[in-house]
Amino acid sequence: MRQGLRVLGVAVRTEKTVFAGAVLASALYGGMTVASAWALGWATQNVVLPAFDKGDTTAGALWTGTLLIMGAALLKSIGVAGRRILAGVMQYRMQARSRRGVTRQYLQLPLSWHHRHPTGQLLSNASADAEAAWAPLAPLPMAVGVIVMLFTAAIGMLLTDPMLALVGFLIFPAIAVLNLVYQRRLSPLATRAQQLRAEVSEIAHESFDGALVVKTLGREATETERFRRRAHELRDANIAVGRVRGLFDPMLEALPTLGVLAVLGVGALRLSTGSIDSGELVQVAYLFTLLSFPIRALGWVLAELPRSVVGWERVQAVLDAEGSMEYGEAELSEARPAELEVSGVSYAYGTDAVLHDVTFGVPAGRTVALVGPTGSGKSTLVQLLVRLVDPASGQVLLDGVDVRRLAYGALAGSVALVPQQTFLFDDTVRGNIALGLDVDDEEVWAALRVAQADAFVGRLGSGLDTRVGERGTSLSGGQRQRLALARAIVRRPRLLILDDATSSVDPQVEAKILYGLRDAASSVVVVAYRMATIALADEIVYLDRGRVVDRGGHEELLERCEGYRNLVTAYEREEAERAAIEIEPITEEEVSA
Repeated sequence: MRQGLRVLGVAVRTEKTVFAGAVLASALYGGMTVASAWALGWATQNVVLPAFDKGDTTAGALWTGTLLIMGAALLKSIGVAGRRILAGVMQYRMQARSRRGVTRQYLQLPLSWHHRHPTGQLLSNASADAEAAWAPLAPLPMAVGVIVMLFTAAIGMLLTDPMLALVGFLIFPAIAVLNLVYQRRLSPLATRAQQLRAEVSEIAHESFDGALVVKTLGREATETERFRRRAHELRDANIAVGRVRGLFDPMLEALPTLGVLAVLGVGALRLSTGSIDSGELVQVAYLFTLLSFPIRALGWVLAELPRSVVGWERVQAVLDAEGSMEYGEAELSEARPAELEVSGVSYAYGTDAVLHDVTFGVPAGRTVALVGPTGSGKSTLVQLLVRLVDPASGQVLLDGVDVRRLAYGALAGSVALVPQQTFLFDDTVRGNIALGLDVDDEEVWAALRVAQADAFVGRLGSGLDTRVGERGTSLSGGQRQRLALARAIVRRPRLLILDDATSSVDPQVEAKILYGLRDAASSVVVVAYRMATIALADEIVYLDRGRVVDRGGHEELLERCEGYRNLVTAYEREEAERAAIEIEPITEEEVSA
C-alpha cells in the first residue's frame, strides 16, 4: 500500500494542474450527488406528497422541484465528464512520459547493459509495465472525489437525522475490513500475473525473432509448447485474479445495499413515530443508494495498486540502471580524412578479458585491415572504435582527441560503421539509406553506385520508393549489405569501419566496392577474412587472443607471421591437399559408422 501510494504521489506531483482539475470535477460530481439526494427529498416532501394528499400541486413547486433535480443532474454530468477526461489525460501523459524515459535510457545505455537483458523484457518495460504503473490514475480522481462526497453526505445525513445516519455508518467499517482482506488476497496474484506478462512477451519475441532457426531446425512444436506453458500460466494467474474479484465484488456491491435496507427499516419505524418525515427518509436512503457506486472507486484504486507497483519497479529498474555514456564538449570540425589511434586498449566481458593492451594507428586516408581467427576480439575492437562501449583501460583517439571527451553526436558525425549483421527498417530504399538525413536523390544514387547497389535498385519495381520489408526480407543478404554500406557512405564519413560488411558479396563486386571507398570514405578500417580483401589494405593488423601479434603489409606478414599465413592461406592449402590426395570410395560400413 505504501509503495502504491508513493507511485501515485509521483503522478500527482508531476501533473499537479491536471490532477487538481480532475479532483475539482470529481468533487463537483460528489457535491451534486449529495445535492440531488436533497433535491429528491425536497421534491418528495413538497411536490409528490401534497399531490397525493390534495390531488394537485402548484406550478411553482413543480417547476422548482424539476429545476433542482435537473440542475443537480446537469452539474453532476459536467463533473463526470471533466473527471474522466482529465483523469485520462493524466494517465496517458504519465504512460507516455515513462515510455519516453525508458526508450531514452535504452539509447543511452551501453551495449554491455543490453547484452544482459533479453529484448522481450525490454519491450515489456516500455509497453505493459509503463501501462500498468499508471493504471490506478483513471479511478484516482473519482476516489479522491468520493472522500469529499462521503464527508458531505455524512454531514447531510447527520443534519437530516442522526439516528438514521449512525445506522448507515455501521456499514463503512465492514466495507473497510472487506477491502483490506480483498487487497491482501489480490496483491500477490496480481504481482505474479504482471511478471508472467513480461515472460510471455520475452518468449514470443525470441521465437518470432528466431523464426528462421526455428523453422529450419524443425523446432516449431517445441517453441509452441514453450510458449503454451507460459501462456497457460498467465491464463491461470489471470483466472486466479478474476476469482478473487468475482468473490469480493458482489460482497462489496451488497454492503451498501444492506445499508440502504437498514436505513429503510429503521426509518420506517421513526416515520411511524413522527420523528422524521417522508422527505428526510427518502433523502437519507437515496444518499446511501448513490454512495454504493462511488465507494467502489476506492476499491478500484486499491485493486490496481499491486500491478502498479510491479510495473513501476520494472520501469524504475531501467531508469535507474547505471552505465550511461558520459560525454565531453570537444568537437571534430575538420573536413579531412580522420586519423585514428588505438593506444593500450583493454576490455573484458565481466571477468572474461577479450582485448589486452591493443595498440595500432590508422593514418588519414589509409585503409587498415583487422585480421584474426574467430574469437580474437575484432568485433569487440570495432565496438570500441565507434564507442558503443568504453575500454577498461587505454584510449581510442580520433584526430588526437579521446572519443570519451567528444560532445554527444560528434563521433557519429565523423565515423560510420557497417556492422556484420545488417539491419534494414521496414521502409523504402530511400528511407533506409537517408535514415533521417536531409539528402537528395542524386546523393542517394551516388552512394548506391559506390556500394555497387545502383544496378539492382534500378531494377526494383519502384526504384528508391520500393519497400524492403521488415529487416529487408525481400532482399538477398548481399543486397542488404550493399544498402547498409550505401547508408554509411551517404553520410560522407571521415572514417568508415566495415565489420566483415561484404561477406555476402562476391569477390569481384567486393573489390569494386573497396576501390570506390578509397575516394568516398576517406580512412577505412575493415575486418576481413578474404585474401582479396586483405590484399587491398595499406596495412594489416593481425590479432590473436585479444592481442596485436603483428602489423605490416600482406607480403610481409605472409613471410614472417605463421599465424597470419596459416589463416589467410587455409582455404588454398585445403584445396591443394584435396587435389593431391586420391579420394577412395567410401564403403557402406564407413557411412554407417
